[in-house]
Amino acid sequence: MNAGKIWARTLAWLAGLCGLAALAAGQSARAQEVPQYKVDPTWPKQLPHNWITGGIGGIDVDKDDPIWVVHRALSISKEEVGAAQKPPLYPECCLPAPAVLEFDQAGNVLQAWGGPGWVPDWPYEEHSVYVDRENNVWLGGNGPLGRGAPDRQILKFTNNGKKLLLELGHPSMDAENNQNTTLLGGPAGLVVDEAAHEVYIADGYVNKRVVVYDSDSGAFKRGWGAYGVPLTDITNGSGPPPDPLEAADEFTGPVHCVHISVDNFVYVCDREGDRIQVFTKQGKYVQEILAAWQTHVLGSLCAMAFSHDPKQKYIFVAGCGNNVIWIMNRFDGEVVGTIGQSGGNMGEFSNIHVMTVDSHGNLYTGETGNKRVQRFVLQNGTDKP
Repeated sequence: MNAGKIWARTLAWLAGLCGLAALAAGQSARAQEVPQYKVDPTWPKQLPHNWITGGIGGIDVDKDDPIWVVHRALSISKEEVGAAQKPPLYPECCLPAPAVLEFDQAGNVLQAWGGPGWVPDWPYEEHSVYVDRENNVWLGGNGPLGRGAPDRQILKFTNNGKKLLLELGHPSMDAENNQNTTLLGGPAGLVVDEAAHEVYIADGYVNKRVVVYDSDSGAFKRGWGAYGVPLTDITNGSGPPPDPLEAADEFTGPVHCVHISVDNFVYVCDREGDRIQVFTKQGKYVQEILAAWQTHVLGSLCAMAFSHDPKQKYIFVAGCGNNVIWIMNRFDGEVVGTIGQSGGNMGEFSNIHVMTVDSHGNLYTGETGNKRVQRFVLQNGTDKP
């Protein structure tokens, strides 16, 4: 292990401890700057048509502030959708909602479409949704062996889902291969760089890399692994487990999310590595931020979002094993606040999985355990400059 990497990780861990200590001490001046949230029990409204959702695989807010959710209908038990069985188990409830749901700010469903069979390569287990500036809807999948082969693809649709515009990869039985750029590996997250016409993909549950494609043609552009290593240097197969006291040379996995900051840095969630790694758009390693290092179940980096202020002073980091959202200073990873805890009540989480923020600073979360989305309303607005 490179001594510089170990030292960088140790410093980040100590910074996190200092952040927790400062939070416990209650530094009032700083606390007034930190965004404060309250769960909104009225959002979303009850779904129409007797619909219910399965585990939430993705959530995003588009440029006009509608909220987009993709859920996993195949994760709903027969008992939960008794009305859909033949004959019905009970007529009162319920039916699985279409996989893609668009909500307005009031929590009403604006449109719904998609799901198993919508197109031939619709993913077996939906994962991630992103709506670009042209209102095209992107989604992926990380499903294991399903209808013929595991998910190795990203799909791009028109806003109403009626036309498939682009498919990156395809379902395949091929083994993990971080050098193969024609296939993905259980892609878990994506973001579109509108100006450059590029899509960045967190790839993923099978592979251990970030890959970038032309968002119009689908042509491969570039890719890298942890610490910015080239694709050629990433191993294939499981390999030996990383030393828990050292910073792993490769993404531990799943490579679960990717976001681009306002200052054009690429933030990548290494879910079970309990870390965010920050890169330039060309893949040069910049920084590592730890969250609850040595979380042993599911990992502490399931989801990440930026605060809505112009400089994105804070990042929100969600641990699907920890079931808590940490509010951190973006530039040094210091923990300055938390949201939620494990549980099934409003404002609590069971396997928090995805997260996004709207233009008002409100925070939206999706869970695979409780199979629901929640909205947390910004109370103070003092993260604005």
